[in-house]
Amino acid sequence: MANKNTNLHRAKKERDDEFYTTYETVETELSHYMPQFEGKVVLCNCDNPLKSNFCKYFLKNFNSLKLKRFICTSYNSADSDNLDLFSDFNTISKKGLLLDVTSIDEDFSSETSLSYFLNSNTKNLTGSGDFRSIECIEYLKQCDIVVTNPPFSLFKEIVSTILKYKKKFLLIGNQNALTYKEIFPLIQKNIVWTGYQFGEMKFRVPADSEPRATRFWIDEAGQKWRSLGNAMWLTNLDNERRHKNLNLTQKFNPQIHQKYDNYNAIHIRNITEIPFDYAGIMAVPITIINRYNSEQFEIIGEANHGSDSKYDIFKPILNGREVFKRILIRNKAV
Repeated sequence: MANKNTNLHRAKKERDDEFYTTYETVETELSHYMPQFEGKVVLCNCDNPLKSNFCKYFLKNFNSLKLKRFICTSYNSADSDNLDLFSDFNTISKKGLLLDVTSIDEDFSSETSLSYFLNSNTKNLTGSGDFRSIECIEYLKQCDIVVTNPPFSLFKEIVSTILKYKKKFLLIGNQNALTYKEIFPLIQKNIVWTGYQFGEMKFRVPADSEPRATRFWIDEAGQKWRSLGNAMWLTNLDNERRHKNLNLTQKFNPQIHQKYDNYNAIHIRNITEIPFDYAGIMAVPITIINRYNSEQFEIIGEANHGSDSKYDIFKPILNGREVFKRILIRNKAV
């Protein structure tokens, strides 16, 4: 637990780890996967049932999705305005919350009916509700698909935990996670991929969140908001997006597609400049992952610090200057 505690306390100090997803964000992404939920047990394991828009979505659409069961667990108790995601789950006294339903007869046409259902059916867990706890792992074992917005500081850990038990998932995270040594190999091996929403997303943030110069506002009700330009959905549920070829229109031009000083690969400034006739290694922006089709391209590795992992092949130096990290690909058709 020592490493976990260190990560948790660091995140608590930074107070930059709590982003609450809007209903529209959940609804928009899930609309692409609805047939895959039929007959399935869904788990939201980082969500307060009384407040989570993930929970609201699955309750309102329980019957249209033809779910078998819906489980929602939260960390800590429901009497706090902002869930404390960061305490050591072996030492805290507060208990997490659980909603576990197998059938729904109501249509939840009003927020009042939904709130009544939630308050009537939500109960305490035995423990804190941390998704890594023995109690919550048991619920994970019983589910088919995990759908949630986990604390970003624990993104690597929740992906690892879900895949350990061979579950499907849809998770919101930060695009920077794509180059983590724990996540990148999963992308490279075509085990996970991105969803449809990739980029701008807005989130509610806790009342004690510090104001920011950009991407921060307070609405008329006093709710604080932040937007992230590099948010994403990561999943192992199949989707049409990942089977579409990227339309390549540029021919190789050594004046535009320059080679790095320290590695035999060409630098691609943006995805629209990928040449269709180049057979070698191309270093492209990390956003390629959201346009990546494993039948069209092969991911070779990444160019970042040249030392982060065996997948980080070199530090990208172009004309004597270090440039931003890149994903290394090769066109399979050339």
